[in-house]
Amino acid sequence: MSERRQLNNVVGWLGIFLQILLLTECAVTKKRFTVKDSKDLKKFPPVQLHRQKDHVVVDNGLVKVTVSVPGGTVTGIEYNGIPNLLETRNKETNRGYWDVVWKFPHHSAFVEKLEGTSFDVITEEDSGVELSFTITYDNSINSPQLPLNIDKRFILLRGHNGFYTYAIFERLEGWPALDVSQTRAVFKLEEKLFQYMAISDKRQRIMPTLEDRERGKTLAYPEAVLLTNPANHSLKVEVDDKYQYSSDVKDTRVHGWICTNPPTGFWMIIPSNEFRIGGPMKQELTSQAGATTISSFHTNHYAGEDMRQQFRDGEPWKKVYGPVFVYLNSVPESGDPDSLWEDAKQQMLQETENWPYDFPRSEDYLSADQRGSVSGRLIVRDTGKNQDLKNGSLAYVGLALPGNAGSWQMENKGYQFWTQADNNGNFSIENVLPGNYSLYAWVPGCIGDYKYDSYIIISPRTRITLDNVIYEPPRNGPTLWEIGIPDRTAIEFFVPDPSPRFTNPLYLAYEKFRQYGLWDRYSEIYPDHDLVFTVGDSNYETDWFYAQVNRNIGNHTYIPTTWQIAFDLQNIDESATYTLQLALASSTGAVLQVRINDPNARNPIFNKGLIGKDNAIARHGIHGLYRLYSIGVSGSQLVQGRNSIFLTQSRNSFPWEGIMYDYIRLEGPPQDN
Repeated sequence: MSERRQLNNVVGWLGIFLQILLLTECAVTKKRFTVKDSKDLKKFPPVQLHRQKDHVVVDNGLVKVTVSVPGGTVTGIEYNGIPNLLETRNKETNRGYWDVVWKFPHHSAFVEKLEGTSFDVITEEDSGVELSFTITYDNSINSPQLPLNIDKRFILLRGHNGFYTYAIFERLEGWPALDVSQTRAVFKLEEKLFQYMAISDKRQRIMPTLEDRERGKTLAYPEAVLLTNPANHSLKVEVDDKYQYSSDVKDTRVHGWICTNPPTGFWMIIPSNEFRIGGPMKQELTSQAGATTISSFHTNHYAGEDMRQQFRDGEPWKKVYGPVFVYLNSVPESGDPDSLWEDAKQQMLQETENWPYDFPRSEDYLSADQRGSVSGRLIVRDTGKNQDLKNGSLAYVGLALPGNAGSWQMENKGYQFWTQADNNGNFSIENVLPGNYSLYAWVPGCIGDYKYDSYIIISPRTRITLDNVIYEPPRNGPTLWEIGIPDRTAIEFFVPDPSPRFTNPLYLAYEKFRQYGLWDRYSEIYPDHDLVFTVGDSNYETDWFYAQVNRNIGNHTYIPTTWQIAFDLQNIDESATYTLQLALASSTGAVLQVRINDPNARNPIFNKGLIGKDNAIARHGIHGLYRLYSIGVSGSQLVQGRNSIFLTQSRNSFPWEGIMYDYIRLEGPPQDN
């Protein structure tokens, strides 16, 4: 291990330790249930707790929530005259639950629903009830056991149409090695009632049932099903795949379901992304067929196995996931069910404004007066264009555990705090938990990642104001030509229409990349040869396929592809070095080779081994993990006039093995200033 890597590991461990220490020291004030809105709560009945043999029922007069004891699974939600919003055909343990996917290193994984073994009433007041369901690790037990202490919490407040849930995960020093690849909260609704799903203003539709999927035809992988005999015949011959409804976490603050009779909404509201992983562009599942709604806190989706949490050498750790808000709304039977979505969005804004909450009782969850902030202004200096400074307009700026520039993409144990700068590059990151962080950023329109030179140490009630933060994007020379827009996605490139046999009508005119089977459309467009892009003549919006995938030559046989970029150069400096800036938006099991002017050259100028496992192509994404490669090109390899760069993706094990490009730029030799 290199000295730099050892140093980064030490700094990372220190960051986690400092967070744990400061969080513990700060959590000393006993909290009472209060709310930050101006609602007159006295007109609502007090919250009541009813104890039963194997359940507890919490009732605030608007919502009645039934939870199993001591397991802590939500078995019933009564609201708007509906006895139970959850799917009563399911077992009680398969209605509203938390689960994790975990394993010991080099062993098979367990999918475990987090069933508590101990129950406690944290508080029981007229203004609210908080319940705790805990799992305690016992290292004296020989059978496989998740080496975590987990405290699941549920909160129902007076006058609130819904309830909150959060959990504290903890490892003590010396506990066994552990891998965790998924942590989430799941709610499965009554399918006969909840058939209409809404994720965004444009992503709304009637959904198939699980029975519809079971009667359908499984396509290339189990998640993708062709609906051949759905109960709702208007859905016939559509494709359903849960990954078609994924979203970036920055765009996923509210999603859920609508029942039309009586008009009722069930919504998952995520008021903050501080407890999620991978930064603002990490993609997660939302809601899906089977009237299922998910709050994903940590998964490998669109990132690969490298995103799994790996705990080694007895590493201690603690993290609070949530709270998230399960929001319920309704309108009179004569009202418009569509208004439920608009109301849910307004409630999401209210919850976001109220973050951090002041009512959770866990000492591990810190309120606003126990947090700090950092602000500043991001300036960009692109040395290849001019020496003038420009505003870091709409830059994404965030705090995450210390690491290298861009390491936040794969960071999965700590908290992350992100904001988007204004048009002048001004940013303010509020309500940051105490700890040691690095400040990271990336700027739409610029390649690469920024990291502030010094660590940012947040203490309670501190407000740090930075001087102008100057980012110099990678550049070695002037731009000779470029393809695409540096925005970490392939959205600007050509996305074909889907095969008429495999369509989801929701995406015929919007976000076509979410359609099934687009990887095979490449072979239909280029049946005998691969893509050739001529700089100056071709248009990347119509002539650059959104993903470099394998070509299907029939009989389920796929071959590697080589794309060609043709361009003209004059006045070559054979003694100088040119630079090819190659930014990837996604890579799945790919090996990328770059050659100059000879597609069969034995030694490519760039031959990167296996890159990535984010699986964005198969899972209908337009990006996965971002990567940037700066490739030196000797002037002696270039010629006067027409040149070609050949991009070969040399693996062909399966159809969706491939690459999405974000942006490609050829730079001339460095120039004296």
